Amino acid sequence: MNVNVGRSIGGKSSRSGEILAQKLANEGISDQRVLRAIAQSPRHIFVPEILAHKAYDNTALPIGQGQTISQPYIVAKMSELILADGIPENVLEIGTGSGYQTSILAQLVTKVFSVERIKALQWQAKRRLRAMDLHNVSMKHGDGWQGWQSKGPFQAIIVTAAPSSVPEALLAQLSDGGRLVIPVGEQSQVLKLITRDGDNFHEQQIEMVRFVPLVPGDLL
Repeated sequence: MNVNVGRSIGGKSSRSGEILAQKLANEGISDQRVLRAIAQSPRHIFVPEILAHKAYDNTALPIGQGQTISQPYIVAKMSELILADGIPENVLEIGTGSGYQTSILAQLVTKVFSVERIKALQWQAKRRLRAMDLHNVSMKHGDGWQGWQSKGPFQAIIVTAAPSSVPEALLAQLSDGGRLVIPVGEQSQVLKLITRDGDNFHEQQIEMVRFVPLVPGDLL
């Protein structure tokens, strides 16, 4: 599959991003919108400088504070899942982390609301998104288990860390027909797609994954 990507964010062609997008297409990611966003995104600015040479590998990398930047395949898969029934206007992201998943979402949907419990990571992510000229993201420092009630309901929710069970607050903040993409589990984790139909929630298991735990509370 050939990926038609155009030009990267900032107007400069990114051969590394294009190669990464092609790798993900070969791994089964088929949504051209997602592949284009991956190709146009400078992943190297979201990782520590010492790991920049690995930025376009299809692998998770440490970013400090005991957190990681997710494997590009998983970022693309989760993004693809929320677009399957159309483009949601508003997306809640739990776990801003490096801001890489945030940047992909910001290129795909109208508005992103992102919650991060570690203040230092949130500040760094905000700086990177500004550098990419992405201004449709609102950030909150807080407890991801609680979501962002005042901004809901959300047409889609993506969770980038794994709780032991699905937080009730996130289900409550999902709009009717909305999609929640979330890894769940402790020793063994599975990526789930949960779709809301009125007061009912339909759950689909996607694949086995490995994420850092979704820790309650927040840190300065």
